[in-house]
Amino acid sequence: MDRRSPFDELESLLERIDAAQSMGEPDADIRDTGESFEVVVDLPGYESDDIEVEARERTVRIDATHRESAEATGADYVRQERNKRSVSRGLTLPEDVDESEATADFSNGVLTVTLPKAHADEASTSIDVE
Repeated sequence: MDRRSPFDELESLLERIDAAQSMGEPDADIRDTGESFEVVVDLPGYESDDIEVEARERTVRIDATHRESAEATGADYVRQERNKRSVSRGLTLPEDVDESEATADFSNGVLTVTLPKAHADEASTSIDVE
C-alpha cells in the first residue's frame, strides 16, 4: 500500500491554489478626471514590451504576457515554474472615449492608460505602451 505524506498533499493543494490565482485578472482603478478616464493597473514583473492595450468605444482591454529567458539551458532543474505568465483584463468605461488620442505609460510596474472622452469610431485601436 502506497501512503502519501500529508505534506505532499498540502504542497499539491497549494500549487493548485497558486495556479488558480495566477490566472486571475489584475486589479485596476478607473479615475474620471473630467476630460478623460485614467486606468491604472499594477503589473509587477512585466516590461512595456510584454503589454498590449486596446480601446474601443467604452471598453479598454489590457493583456500582458511575460516569458522568462532560458539562461541556464541544460541546467538540471528539480522544478521550474518561472517560464511564462500572463494576465488579461477587460474594463467597461462609463462613456465613449477617443481612442486615437489615448496614451499609455508603464513605469515601475504600474500601467497608466489615459483615454480622453469623446465619441469613438467603430474600429478598435491599439495603444502603444511607452
